[in-house]
Amino acid sequence: MVNLTIDNIAVSVPEGTTILDAAKTLHIEIPHLCYLKDLNEIAACRLCVVEVEGVDRLVTSCNNAVAEGMVVNTNSPRVRAARRTNIQLILSQHDSECTACVRNGNCTLQSTARDLNIYSLAYDKNVKKRAWDKNLPLIRDESKCIKCMRCVQVCDKIQTVNIWDVSGTGTRTTVDVSHNRALDNSECTYCGQCITHCPVGALRERDDTSRVMAAIHDPEVVTVVQVAPAVRAAWGESLGVNREFASAERMVSALKRVGFDYVFDTNFTADLTIMEEGSEFIERFTHKEEHKWPMFTSCCPGWIRFIKSQYPMFTDNLSTAKSPQQMFGAVAKSYFAEKMGIDPHKMFVVSIMPCLAKKSEAALPQMNDACGDPDVDVVLTTREMDRLFRSEHVPIQHLPETPFDSPLGSGTGAAVIFGATGGVMDAALRSAYYLITGENPPADAFKDVRGIKGRKEATFSIPGAGDVRVAVVSGLRNTRFLMRDIRAGRASFDFVEIMACPGGCAGGGGQPIHEGLELAEERGDVLWQLDSDAPIRYSHENSDVLAIYEEYFKAPLGERSHHLLHTDHHCWEMPPKKKPKYKF
Repeated sequence: MVNLTIDNIAVSVPEGTTILDAAKTLHIEIPHLCYLKDLNEIAACRLCVVEVEGVDRLVTSCNNAVAEGMVVNTNSPRVRAARRTNIQLILSQHDSECTACVRNGNCTLQSTARDLNIYSLAYDKNVKKRAWDKNLPLIRDESKCIKCMRCVQVCDKIQTVNIWDVSGTGTRTTVDVSHNRALDNSECTYCGQCITHCPVGALRERDDTSRVMAAIHDPEVVTVVQVAPAVRAAWGESLGVNREFASAERMVSALKRVGFDYVFDTNFTADLTIMEEGSEFIERFTHKEEHKWPMFTSCCPGWIRFIKSQYPMFTDNLSTAKSPQQMFGAVAKSYFAEKMGIDPHKMFVVSIMPCLAKKSEAALPQMNDACGDPDVDVVLTTREMDRLFRSEHVPIQHLPETPFDSPLGSGTGAAVIFGATGGVMDAALRSAYYLITGENPPADAFKDVRGIKGRKEATFSIPGAGDVRVAVVSGLRNTRFLMRDIRAGRASFDFVEIMACPGGCAGGGGQPIHEGLELAEERGDVLWQLDSDAPIRYSHENSDVLAIYEEYFKAPLGERSHHLLHTDHHCWEMPPKKKPKYKF
């Protein structure tokens, strides 16, 4: 232990602790912009400087360790003057039109300037602007970038895709797509982790709320919205609503208030996905010699973009089942449209997703199997939905709970856990066990695949099939290590679930942003609890799913199922050799 004094308070901390972390143990917060623990400790912003007795210069607290007998002042006049100067310099190169910024009220630069009592700018503005294709799912605004390098480090160290890099020199130094490429010609997976770790509004998703409202106000259009499992665990965060009150049913009421004609649950097609993907796995597993192994899940479009660009030799290992989002769009514009007598060409299907890559997935020209139009017309992130509620003055605190509409609004506990890492695997094994044995396993029989750990491996025995070796991975760095092990023969599995974002969809790039907090585990726990409390915990027991097979699809992997619920992953290139034609 090291003994020191911070702001006249004695403290003992383990050797190697940074001054910043030592101050936190005393509840002394030192401002910072670029710092991310164990990830970005480059002291680029210079806001975390402190005064150390006996040291002439100010010391950055984020990357300097404590020393025995050190005396630190975190808020001396000299320190405050330096911080004010540093943030004034940053602001001189920053577009400070905060009222027109997506991060207004949730911006670390904004709050830090406020806390330092910055009420005027001391330096002339010199804001750089660069053109960016506003049709892309991911938008970068050069005028707001503060060169903190967080996006570079997250993409390099957490996701290992290396999309962002430093470009230029001197005063021209900035961040741009690596290797002088355009984003739409890169290997970007659109995971959105760079957005959730950006302290300002330099990175954001393309905002599609205006397209949604235009459809809602068009009397000729029937608007249908689906909500992903992980959204229900996070949607109230940025609205100041606690999780107990921010139920899925209250979210339904809010969406109805916005004006949607039908509000459905993606849990329905998550259960449908299990029926198709689980049946596909059994078919492959019982005819092993005819297929490549392991079989990979196909629910995560970020993961699909990753494997096609980084490990294309494994593309045939992917399940051909569409993601629940795309299954829903196809079902809505076929089965539901027929059932309700609605012209599918006048149906507008919206997805609320915790994910940025879903915008890219919905734009694929192959995703139009129901009627020739896009199966999903628009994808909104959780953040966009929350902004929609604000802009439409929805009184969340005064809304009742309303159930999802029928018949595409039902879901099981197995479906809701799709939003947590390990959930797809757990749900698939529950139904695979039943489809092979005719009996349900205990609902918690496969709990070894649960938990926030980035890579989990297990072997389960299914009577009549034998041992099934499985792996569950979240985060693309962990994915890369797994793929290397599989390619080198160091690891062998039958079934593998992969989610691009750490912690799965609960930690998705479209979820609410909280500076310095990673909430994937906490949100995931909410989903696991919803599963535990659910009256039905097996996808094959969803009565509406059984009905749609009886009335429409007849059987999993059947002709109509194959047409509407499955896809060919070879139909599009990644990275694209030609600039894609986005619909938006």
